[in-house]
Amino acid sequence: MEATGTDEVEKIKSKFMSAWHNMKYSWVLKTKTYFSRNSPVFLLGKCYHFKTEGEYRALHSFQFSSAGDGSNFDKINTEISGNVEEFRKDFISRIWLTYREEFPQIKGSALTTDCGWGCTLRTGQMLLAQGLMLHFLGRAWVWPDALDMDSSDSESWTSNTVRKLTASFEASLTAERDPKILPRPQHVPARRSWDVTEMRNEVYHRKIISWFGDSPLAAFGLHQLIEYGKKSGKIAGDWYGPAVVAHILRKAVEEARDPELQGVTVYVAQDCTVYSSDVIDRQCSFMDSGKAGTKAVIILVPVRLGGERTNTDYLEFVKGILSLEYCVGIIGGKPKQSYYFAGFQDDSLIYMDPHYCQSFVDVSIKDFPLESFHCPSPKKMSFKKMDPSCTIGFYCRTVQDFEKASEEITKMLKSSSKEKYPLFTFVKGHSRDYDFASSPLHEENDLFSEDEKKRLKRFSTEEFVLL
Repeated sequence: MEATGTDEVEKIKSKFMSAWHNMKYSWVLKTKTYFSRNSPVFLLGKCYHFKTEGEYRALHSFQFSSAGDGSNFDKINTEISGNVEEFRKDFISRIWLTYREEFPQIKGSALTTDCGWGCTLRTGQMLLAQGLMLHFLGRAWVWPDALDMDSSDSESWTSNTVRKLTASFEASLTAERDPKILPRPQHVPARRSWDVTEMRNEVYHRKIISWFGDSPLAAFGLHQLIEYGKKSGKIAGDWYGPAVVAHILRKAVEEARDPELQGVTVYVAQDCTVYSSDVIDRQCSFMDSGKAGTKAVIILVPVRLGGERTNTDYLEFVKGILSLEYCVGIIGGKPKQSYYFAGFQDDSLIYMDPHYCQSFVDVSIKDFPLESFHCPSPKKMSFKKMDPSCTIGFYCRTVQDFEKASEEITKMLKSSSKEKYPLFTFVKGHSRDYDFASSPLHEENDLFSEDEKKRLKRFSTEEFVLL
């Protein structure tokens, strides 16, 4: 009886905390994002130019207007306007994964939301999602309906927040399992006539999102990631650092059983070193079916960009990384908040923010709504505010791509390093050639080796805690 009573108290506490976090992260902030017309904008290897006098302003609806002279942006010539449209489509097409509420209860806890603690897992999901988009859709792909997102959507989110808050608190008080909330109106784009390629791309677009669904069965969903995190001493509700998330993502991809995912692998750098032969071995490993074939690889490099604060000497290197076509972004943020960095302009980083609480979407149903998985507006942050702990991601489709990427990044590392030692290195050979433990073979009962556990614990204690 006593244990049951304690469980009930924990459930009530969990409901109150969930209600509080759902309230805290449900407001849409009406902040404006400013860009310079005179500097290029980089987004995951693509460059956009908005050359004209003065500055323009990007509202949440992505309406650009001139500042200072009172003229309208639509008076600017079509070439520049076209670039703005391309940037809008490209940014909105990236997969946005945020806090969610009312999803199936996480095993071993009373949690049905990740508000307040899951943002680094969400940014890790966004980075992996971008790698999978490169793999299945290519960098040139954009969501055809990106510009059809309702510009007033943020207004309806804000008004819906009031209903959510009331329902959430009432549910906590009355112990209702399913708060009754009026659904937010979904903007349904007019169905166009699609060709075979567009239909194929739409299938993969939805399939990639479904892999990140908030259900126990989703390969890269929060529930699965938390299960893998338990092997490194983490549980639901804990804070996760970007290095630990890199190892969790690797395990999630290794354990994924969808045949579509057999052609992708993940390599995590060891002690800021990428061992080229270990990467190539992963790319040339056999598929589960026993067929030989080269796998694409997503390389994750956990690094620190300084001591207690980020060293501004690394700014040019970070900008260089985000300007590469095979970059899939950076899991980073500022102290106690994790962001997904996807680009930059001048000395400011462009990012997607997971700190917004949205309702659970069942991605198993046909034609589930896509709007909440695409961010309507970018945010910018000064590089100086960046937390030094981060994980950098790259995607290489073939062994030749990896060799080319390693050469290019090595040159960038040498040119950006004022010290004797670069931020991280690419080394020929296997890790075992340097007396380091190589990645262990799969063990059924223990997903992490003892060496990996020690490394993960060291990362956990050394890193600044990211929410």
